[in-house]
Amino acid sequence: MKREGNPSESGYQLLERKGISRRDFLKMCTITCTALGLDLCLAPQIAEAAAANLSKKPLIWMQGQGCTGCSESLLASLDPSPDQIILDVLSVRYHPTLMAAAGEQAVQSMEECIAKGNYILVLEGSIPTADPRYCMVEGKSFIDQFKKAAANAEVVIAVGSCACYGGIPRAGFTGAVGAQDVLSGAKIVNLPSCPVKPDRLVSVILYYLSENALPLLDELKRPVAYYRYTLHDSCDRRLHFEKDEFLEDWNDAETTDYCLYHKGCKGQDTYTTCAASWWNDGVSYCGHAGSPCAGCSEPEYYDGFAPLFVNPKEEK
Repeated sequence: MKREGNPSESGYQLLERKGISRRDFLKMCTITCTALGLDLCLAPQIAEAAAANLSKKPLIWMQGQGCTGCSESLLASLDPSPDQIILDVLSVRYHPTLMAAAGEQAVQSMEECIAKGNYILVLEGSIPTADPRYCMVEGKSFIDQFKKAAANAEVVIAVGSCACYGGIPRAGFTGAVGAQDVLSGAKIVNLPSCPVKPDRLVSVILYYLSENALPLLDELKRPVAYYRYTLHDSCDRRLHFEKDEFLEDWNDAETTDYCLYHKGCKGQDTYTTCAASWWNDGVSYCGHAGSPCAGCSEPEYYDGFAPLFVNPKEEK
């Protein structure tokens, strides 16, 4: 997983060797500027600064209680491929799902990186607190290993609802919590949704590499650029809501495009850009595909919003 090749080569030379053109990388940085509300003229500067740091910034990716969906979401994204940028260029020293090493060799790689410091720590999955035996790695409790890794990290990025707030596991008996609940004094940025939206992670990392700082965050440690407005604000079914046109029967072909509020949509209480920036390279998002928003970017998800697909009037 360590960086191969000539250590003296520039960041752009490394990008070219990995099959990422300077043009594509600049495009990604331009998207980052747009997403984070920065002046587009800063894109070349961000690209230069980020490229200069790519060859020396290690990354540790740890997984707690979860389904590995965030890793799969990242690897399945397109144009440009974040897996090329994050998993090759950033020198990922540890990722329990993707790394070739296993057992003592894998743990040694992570421990060496932790000892040196100067790395980005990504958390996927929740952290059990009720009993350390609910999540053990190499015979050690996950929570202790995570705290140790976070102590030397430059920044901790929690990806997905589980890593941010506990997510679905929090509804169970393991005492699942997010990174911010077990750390104090660490630089933390939360990127909630189930799973994480790949472009958000790539943009935050590129911004951090170029500015050596985190983007503007809200009170929940989420980038304001992605969590400032509710899904309802930009939902493509919004016009039907304004007309009081709600889907009542899934089998009624004439109303399939109507507002999903009566089917339990949490879009009015969920801050996210899903409806404005669609998933899978702009193919779709939950509401467009006919599924009510489950509110997965909010701390209340899952237990606070359950049952998910119930008419609010019926709940009362």
